Amino acid sequence: MNTEAKVQGCTSFKVRQLMRRISQMYDVEVAQCGLRTTQYSLLSNVMNLGPMRPVELAAAMNMTASTLSRNLQPLVAAGWVALGAGADGRSRLVQITEAGAAKRREAQRHWKVAQHKLNAQLGIERVAALHALIDDVLPLLGADAAGEHAG
Repeated sequence: MNTEAKVQGCTSFKVRQLMRRISQMYDVEVAQCGLRTTQYSLLSNVMNLGPMRPVELAAAMNMTASTLSRNLQPLVAAGWVALGAGADGRSRLVQITEAGAAKRREAQRHWKVAQHKLNAQLGIERVAALHALIDDVLPLLGADAAGEHAG
């Protein structure tokens, strides 16, 4: 039996379609506390990994240093993240502030609501199967899942 003949459509398109729908669910919930889901993820990673140099945080989050810098700016401006002095005068450390930790806790409550809604809508068995499939295929694609967990 030729299984490739059974695959219809573009896998990239289908995955992006799924991501958009799931992201919309989380975006609606997390926006209630004034954050985008990307900002919540960044706050979570800074809290869980930090304090650390921006280049190390960017690598842990699988993004470029310039993307990280651009995404950090509104969090620094809001007082949720601070760029402090590092080991020497040339380096800086990214760290979450007390206000940032409080904002992250607030956002986490909304994130959990979105997670529970998704679980209810798809069924916990499908969500678990989706997680298992993702965990199986990421290593095959050379992806490092470390540091990508938002919640």
